[in-house]
Amino acid sequence: MHVLVTGGTGYVGSHSIAALSAAGHRVRVLARSPERIAATLGSLNVDGIEPAIGDVTDPASVEGALDGCDAVLHAASVFSMDPRKADEMKRVNVRGTETVLGTAQHLGLDPIVHVSSEVALLPAADGEILTVDSRVQRSAGTYSRTKADSELVARRFQKQGAPVVSIMPAAIWGPHDPNLGEGVTLAANILRNRFPVIMSGGMHIADVRDVAAANAAVMVPGLGPRAYLVAGHYLSMPDIVHMLADLSGRRIPFVIVPSWFLAGFGHTADFVQRRLKARLPWSSEAIWIMNCHARCDDSTTRNELGLEPRPVRDTFADTVHWLVEVGELSPRQAGRLA
Repeated sequence: MHVLVTGGTGYVGSHSIAALSAAGHRVRVLARSPERIAATLGSLNVDGIEPAIGDVTDPASVEGALDGCDAVLHAASVFSMDPRKADEMKRVNVRGTETVLGTAQHLGLDPIVHVSSEVALLPAADGEILTVDSRVQRSAGTYSRTKADSELVARRFQKQGAPVVSIMPAAIWGPHDPNLGEGVTLAANILRNRFPVIMSGGMHIADVRDVAAANAAVMVPGLGPRAYLVAGHYLSMPDIVHMLADLSGRRIPFVIVPSWFLAGFGHTADFVQRRLKARLPWSSEAIWIMNCHARCDDSTTRNELGLEPRPVRDTFADTVHWLVEVGELSPRQAGRLA
Protein backbone atom coordinates (compact mmCIF):
# COMPACT_ATOMS: atom_id res chain seq x y z
CA MET A 1 0.00 0.00 0.00
CA HIS A 2 0.98 3.62 -0.49
CA VAL A 3 0.78 5.15 3.00
CA LEU A 4 1.05 8.77 4.12
CA VAL A 5 2.53 9.21 7.59
CA THR A 6 2.04 12.45 9.50
CA GLY A 7 4.41 13.11 12.36
CA GLY A 8 7.00 10.97 10.61
CA THR A 9 9.91 12.91 12.09
CA GLY A 10 8.60 12.26 15.60
CA TYR A 11 9.07 9.35 17.99
CA VAL A 12 6.14 7.07 17.13
CA GLY A 13 6.00 8.23 13.53
CA SER A 14 9.63 7.47 12.70
CA HIS A 15 9.53 4.01 14.26
CA SER A 16 6.24 3.35 12.48
CA ILE A 17 7.80 4.29 9.14
CA ALA A 18 10.52 1.73 9.82
CA ALA A 19 7.85 -0.91 10.57
CA LEU A 20 5.76 0.02 7.52
CA SER A 21 8.77 -0.04 5.22
CA ALA A 22 9.83 -3.42 6.59
CA ALA A 23 6.32 -4.69 5.85
CA GLY A 24 6.71 -3.66 2.20
CA HIS A 25 4.59 -0.51 2.17
CA ARG A 26 5.52 2.55 0.14
CA VAL A 27 5.71 5.51 2.52
CA ARG A 28 5.27 9.24 2.07
CA VAL A 29 5.91 11.65 4.96
CA LEU A 30 4.14 14.94 5.59
CA ALA A 31 6.60 17.21 7.39
CA ARG A 32 7.21 20.92 7.86
CA SER A 33 11.01 20.55 7.58
CA PRO A 34 12.25 18.24 4.80
CA GLU A 35 15.77 18.20 6.21
CA ARG A 36 14.47 16.52 9.38
CA ILE A 37 13.16 13.52 7.43
CA ALA A 38 16.58 12.18 6.42
CA ALA A 39 18.14 13.08 9.77
CA THR A 40 15.46 11.32 11.80
CA LEU A 41 14.98 8.25 9.63
CA GLY A 42 18.68 7.80 8.99
CA SER A 43 19.21 6.79 12.61
CA LEU A 44 16.72 3.96 12.01
CA ASN A 45 18.40 2.93 8.73
CA VAL A 46 15.34 3.89 6.69
CA ASP A 47 15.64 5.53 3.27
CA GLY A 48 13.64 5.91 0.09
CA ILE A 49 10.85 7.85 1.80
CA GLU A 50 8.83 10.35 -0.26
CA PRO A 51 8.70 13.83 1.29
CA ALA A 52 5.59 16.00 1.28
CA ILE A 53 6.02 19.46 2.78
CA GLY A 54 3.20 20.90 4.83
CA ASP A 55 1.38 21.10 8.14
CA VAL A 56 -1.36 18.86 9.52
CA THR A 57 -3.51 21.88 10.36
CA ASP A 58 -3.45 23.13 6.74
CA PRO A 59 -6.21 21.40 4.71
CA ALA A 60 -4.57 22.16 1.35
CA SER A 61 -1.21 20.63 2.23
CA VAL A 62 -2.90 17.61 3.85
CA GLU A 63 -5.02 16.99 0.76
CA GLY A 64 -2.01 17.34 -1.50
CA ALA A 65 0.02 14.93 0.60
CA LEU A 66 -2.81 12.36 0.57
CA ASP A 67 -3.16 12.50 -3.22
CA GLY A 68 -2.36 9.08 -4.65
CA CYS A 69 -2.18 7.34 -1.25
CA ASP A 70 -4.23 4.32 -0.23
CA ALA A 71 -4.04 4.81 3.54
CA VAL A 72 -2.80 7.20 6.20
CA LEU A 73 -1.12 6.90 9.58
CA HIS A 74 -1.81 10.05 11.57
CA ALA A 75 0.95 10.13 14.18
CA ALA A 76 1.47 13.91 14.35
CA SER A 77 1.00 15.11 17.91
CA VAL A 78 2.62 17.41 20.43
CA PHE A 79 3.40 15.14 23.38
CA SER A 80 4.40 17.22 26.36
CA MET A 81 3.47 17.80 29.98
CA ASP A 82 4.96 21.29 29.69
CA PRO A 83 2.15 23.79 30.41
CA ARG A 84 3.86 26.35 28.17
CA LYS A 85 2.91 24.28 25.09
CA ALA A 86 -0.84 24.35 25.72
CA ASP A 87 -1.78 26.38 22.63
CA GLU A 88 0.41 24.27 20.33
CA MET A 89 -1.11 21.06 21.70
CA LYS A 90 -4.65 22.28 21.10
CA ARG A 91 -3.82 23.31 17.54
CA VAL A 92 -1.90 20.20 16.46
CA ASN A 93 -3.50 17.46 18.54
CA VAL A 94 -7.13 18.40 17.98
CA ARG A 95 -7.41 20.55 14.86
CA GLY A 96 -4.74 18.50 13.10
CA THR A 97 -6.64 15.28 13.79
CA GLU A 98 -9.88 16.78 12.50
CA THR A 99 -8.11 17.92 9.34
CA VAL A 100 -6.25 14.70 8.54
CA LEU A 101 -9.04 12.26 9.38
CA GLY A 102 -11.70 14.37 7.67
CA THR A 103 -9.67 14.78 4.49
CA ALA A 104 -8.77 11.08 4.41
CA GLN A 105 -12.44 10.13 4.79
CA HIS A 106 -13.42 12.52 2.00
CA LEU A 107 -10.79 10.97 -0.30
CA GLY A 108 -11.87 7.42 0.53
CA LEU A 109 -8.65 6.16 2.13
CA ASP A 110 -8.74 2.83 3.96
CA PRO A 111 -7.54 2.38 6.63
CA ILE A 112 -7.24 5.73 8.39
CA VAL A 113 -5.02 4.99 11.38
CA HIS A 114 -4.99 7.48 14.25
CA VAL A 115 -2.38 7.36 17.03
CA SER A 116 -4.42 8.20 20.10
CA SER A 117 -3.42 7.67 23.74
CA GLU A 118 -4.44 5.78 26.84
CA VAL A 119 -4.51 9.09 28.74
CA ALA A 120 -7.71 9.94 26.84
CA LEU A 121 -9.42 7.39 29.10
CA LEU A 122 -8.12 8.76 32.42
CA PRO A 123 -9.14 8.76 35.17
CA ALA A 124 -10.56 5.27 35.40
CA ALA A 125 -13.51 4.64 37.70
CA ASP A 126 -12.74 2.79 40.93
CA GLY A 127 -11.77 -0.76 40.07
CA GLU A 128 -12.19 -0.22 36.30
CA ILE A 129 -9.76 -1.91 33.96
CA LEU A 130 -9.35 0.31 30.91
CA THR A 131 -10.16 -1.15 27.50
CA VAL A 132 -10.70 0.37 24.07
CA ASP A 133 -14.40 0.55 24.92
CA SER A 134 -13.83 2.71 28.01
CA ARG A 135 -15.37 6.14 28.05
CA VAL A 136 -13.27 9.10 26.93
CA GLN A 137 -12.57 11.49 29.80
CA ARG A 138 -11.68 15.17 29.50
CA SER A 139 -9.27 15.64 32.39
CA ALA A 140 -7.75 18.85 33.68
CA GLY A 141 -4.31 18.30 32.12
CA THR A 142 -3.80 20.03 28.78
CA TYR A 143 -2.08 17.13 27.01
CA SER A 144 -4.56 14.56 28.33
CA ARG A 145 -7.50 16.78 27.40
CA THR A 146 -6.25 17.39 23.87
CA LYS A 147 -5.71 13.66 23.35
CA ALA A 148 -9.22 13.03 24.69
CA ASP A 149 -10.63 15.59 22.27
CA SER A 150 -8.72 14.05 19.35
CA GLU A 151 -9.96 10.58 20.33
CA LEU A 152 -13.51 11.96 20.34
CA VAL A 153 -12.88 13.20 16.79
CA ALA A 154 -11.77 9.70 15.79
CA ARG A 155 -14.81 8.10 17.44
CA ARG A 156 -17.12 10.51 15.65
CA PHE A 157 -15.71 9.46 12.29
CA GLN A 158 -15.96 5.81 13.33
CA LYS A 159 -19.67 6.25 14.12
CA GLN A 160 -20.09 7.65 10.61
CA GLY A 161 -18.66 4.40 9.28
CA ALA A 162 -15.22 5.73 8.30
CA PRO A 163 -12.49 3.04 8.47
CA VAL A 164 -10.71 4.82 11.31
CA VAL A 165 -8.42 2.64 13.43
CA SER A 166 -7.54 4.15 16.80
CA ILE A 167 -4.27 2.95 18.32
CA MET A 168 -4.07 3.89 22.02
CA PRO A 169 -0.56 3.49 23.48
CA ALA A 170 0.32 3.84 27.12
CA ALA A 171 3.43 5.81 28.16
CA ILE A 172 6.09 5.20 25.54
CA TRP A 173 9.74 4.33 26.19
CA GLY A 174 12.47 2.99 23.95
CA PRO A 175 15.44 4.19 21.89
CA HIS A 176 15.68 6.81 19.16
CA ASP A 177 13.36 9.56 20.40
CA PRO A 178 14.24 12.56 18.19
CA ASN A 179 12.39 14.97 20.47
CA LEU A 180 13.64 13.63 23.82
CA GLY A 181 10.10 13.26 25.06
CA GLU A 182 8.58 12.54 28.44
CA GLY A 183 9.43 8.82 28.65
CA VAL A 184 13.14 8.96 27.85
CA THR A 185 13.48 12.15 29.88
CA LEU A 186 11.96 10.43 32.91
CA ALA A 187 14.47 7.60 32.55
CA ALA A 188 17.34 10.07 32.25
CA ASN A 189 16.21 12.15 35.23
CA ILE A 190 15.92 9.09 37.46
CA LEU A 191 19.49 8.12 36.59
CA ARG A 192 20.53 11.73 37.24
CA ASN A 193 19.12 11.37 40.78
CA ARG A 194 16.56 14.12 40.21
CA PHE A 195 13.74 12.28 42.00
CA PRO A 196 14.60 12.12 45.69
CA VAL A 197 10.87 11.93 46.45
CA ILE A 198 8.34 9.91 44.46
CA MET A 199 4.76 8.68 44.73
CA SER A 200 3.57 5.09 44.98
CA GLY A 201 1.44 5.39 41.84
CA GLY A 202 2.43 4.11 38.44
CA MET A 203 1.56 3.63 34.80
CA HIS A 204 1.68 1.22 31.89
CA ILE A 205 4.81 1.54 29.75
CA ALA A 206 4.85 0.41 26.11
CA ASP A 207 7.91 0.05 23.90
CA VAL A 208 7.84 2.45 20.94
CA ARG A 209 8.75 -0.43 18.63
CA ASP A 210 5.70 -2.36 19.83
CA VAL A 211 3.50 0.65 19.11
CA ALA A 212 5.03 0.87 15.64
CA ALA A 213 4.38 -2.84 15.09
CA ALA A 214 0.70 -2.30 15.96
CA ASN A 215 0.47 0.63 13.54
CA ALA A 216 1.89 -1.55 10.77
CA ALA A 217 -0.25 -4.56 11.68
CA VAL A 218 -3.54 -2.68 11.25
CA MET A 219 -2.58 -1.35 7.83
CA VAL A 220 -5.12 -3.64 6.14
CA PRO A 221 -8.10 -2.29 4.15
CA GLY A 222 -11.70 -3.45 4.32
CA LEU A 223 -11.97 -4.17 8.06
CA GLY A 224 -13.84 -1.02 9.08
CA PRO A 225 -13.57 1.00 12.30
CA ARG A 226 -11.46 -0.59 15.04
CA ALA A 227 -9.47 0.31 18.14
CA TYR A 228 -6.52 -1.23 19.98
CA LEU A 229 -4.69 -0.50 23.22
CA VAL A 230 -0.93 -0.99 23.32
CA ALA A 231 -0.42 -1.16 27.06
CA GLY A 232 2.89 -2.94 27.54
CA HIS A 233 3.54 -3.51 31.24
CA TYR A 234 2.31 -1.79 34.41
CA LEU A 235 4.99 -0.51 36.80
CA SER A 236 4.71 1.60 39.90
CA MET A 237 7.08 4.53 40.24
CA PRO A 238 9.15 2.63 42.84
CA ASP A 239 9.25 -0.32 40.38
CA ILE A 240 10.63 1.99 37.68
CA VAL A 241 13.37 3.37 39.92
CA HIS A 242 14.28 -0.08 41.26
CA MET A 243 14.51 -1.53 37.75
CA LEU A 244 16.77 1.27 36.49
CA ALA A 245 18.91 0.88 39.62
CA ASP A 246 19.16 -2.87 39.12
CA LEU A 247 19.98 -2.62 35.41
CA SER A 248 22.58 0.10 35.94
CA GLY A 249 24.07 -1.47 39.07
CA ARG A 250 23.69 1.83 40.87
CA ARG A 251 22.07 2.84 44.13
CA ILE A 252 19.30 5.37 43.48
CA PRO A 253 17.86 6.52 46.82
CA PHE A 254 14.32 7.88 47.11
CA VAL A 255 11.54 8.48 49.60
CA ILE A 256 7.88 7.70 48.90
CA VAL A 257 5.56 10.54 49.89
CA PRO A 258 1.74 10.78 49.87
CA SER A 259 0.13 11.47 46.49
CA TRP A 260 -1.51 14.65 47.75
CA PHE A 261 1.90 16.10 48.67
CA LEU A 262 3.34 15.64 45.20
CA ALA A 263 0.10 16.85 43.60
CA GLY A 264 0.51 20.16 45.44
CA PHE A 265 4.18 20.26 44.49
CA GLY A 266 3.21 19.72 40.84
CA HIS A 267 0.97 22.78 40.75
CA THR A 268 3.80 24.85 42.21
CA ALA A 269 6.18 23.42 39.61
CA ASP A 270 3.78 24.44 36.81
CA PHE A 271 3.70 28.00 38.16
CA VAL A 272 7.49 28.15 38.28
CA GLN A 273 7.86 26.43 34.89
CA ARG A 274 6.08 29.27 33.08
CA ARG A 275 8.86 31.57 34.21
CA LEU A 276 11.80 29.33 33.34
CA LYS A 277 13.43 28.29 30.09
CA ALA A 278 14.82 25.05 31.54
CA ARG A 279 12.44 22.07 31.77
CA LEU A 280 11.62 20.98 35.33
CA PRO A 281 11.53 17.21 36.07
CA TRP A 282 7.92 17.22 37.33
CA SER A 283 4.62 18.74 36.20
CA SER A 284 1.19 18.54 37.78
CA GLU A 285 -0.15 16.54 34.84
CA ALA A 286 2.63 13.93 34.97
CA ILE A 287 2.05 13.52 38.70
CA TRP A 288 -1.71 13.26 38.16
CA ILE A 289 -1.26 10.51 35.55
CA MET A 290 0.93 8.52 37.93
CA ASN A 291 -1.55 8.98 40.75
CA CYS A 292 -4.37 7.57 38.59
CA HIS A 293 -2.91 4.05 39.04
CA ALA A 294 -4.70 3.09 35.79
CA ARG A 295 -4.64 -0.57 34.74
CA CYS A 296 -5.26 -1.58 31.12
CA ASP A 297 -6.41 -4.69 29.29
CA ASP A 298 -4.89 -4.95 25.82
CA SER A 299 -5.91 -8.57 25.20
CA THR A 300 -7.70 -7.53 21.99
CA THR A 301 -4.40 -6.29 20.59
CA ARG A 302 -2.59 -9.46 21.60
CA ASN A 303 -5.30 -11.79 20.27
CA GLU A 304 -6.35 -10.04 17.06
CA LEU A 305 -2.98 -8.65 15.97
CA GLY A 306 -0.83 -11.40 17.46
CA LEU A 307 1.41 -8.87 19.19
CA GLU A 308 3.02 -9.53 22.56
CA PRO A 309 4.92 -6.73 24.33
CA ARG A 310 8.65 -7.20 24.56
CA PRO A 311 10.17 -7.61 28.05
CA VAL A 312 10.14 -4.30 29.86
CA ARG A 313 13.74 -4.78 31.04
CA ASP A 314 14.79 -4.84 27.38
CA THR A 315 12.89 -1.59 26.77
CA PHE A 316 14.56 0.09 29.75
CA ALA A 317 18.03 -1.15 28.79
CA ASP A 318 17.67 -0.07 25.15
CA THR A 319 16.40 3.35 26.27
CA VAL A 320 19.42 3.94 28.49
CA HIS A 321 21.91 2.60 25.93
CA TRP A 322 20.56 5.11 23.43
CA LEU A 323 20.62 7.99 25.95
CA VAL A 324 24.33 7.32 26.49
CA GLU A 325 24.92 7.05 22.76
CA VAL A 326 23.47 10.51 22.11
CA GLY A 327 25.19 12.09 25.10
CA GLU A 328 22.14 12.61 27.30
CA LEU A 329 23.59 10.37 30.02
CA SER A 330 27.21 9.92 31.07
CA PRO A 331 28.72 6.44 31.44
CA ARG A 332 28.81 7.04 35.19
CA GLN A 333 25.08 7.80 35.29
CA ALA A 334 24.24 4.76 33.17
CA GLY A 335 26.45 2.46 35.23
CA ARG A 336 26.86 -0.98 33.71
CA LEU A 337 24.31 -0.11 31.01
CA ALA A 338 26.98 2.16 29.50
